[in-house]
Amino acid sequence: MPVHNHNFVEEYDELVAFGFSREIDEKSLMYYLQKFSDDELVKVLVPRLSDDEISRLFAAMSEVLRKHLSDTEYHRLFLKEEHHHHHDESSGE
Repeated sequence: MPVHNHNFVEEYDELVAFGFSREIDEKSLMYYLQKFSDDELVKVLVPRLSDDEISRLFAAMSEVLRKHLSDTEYHRLFLKEEHHHHHDESSGE
């Protein structure tokens, strides 16, 4: 059973634009992100990216995740791990 879903892009039928309002900006960004992650698109796009573009895109996405998600949210929402156990690096666990 798939663990990822992209229902928003399939169901959203309102304005896709930036600069009109925070609400439209948020919905437009959600729409763009889901369109951007389409399997067919990424298989064509990613090989065309330079090493620098790959690094910058990865760094930007990672920064947003670290800044706005707790460790638990990151593991549950992004990694799709049902149970996350925090490992204490100082104890070697």
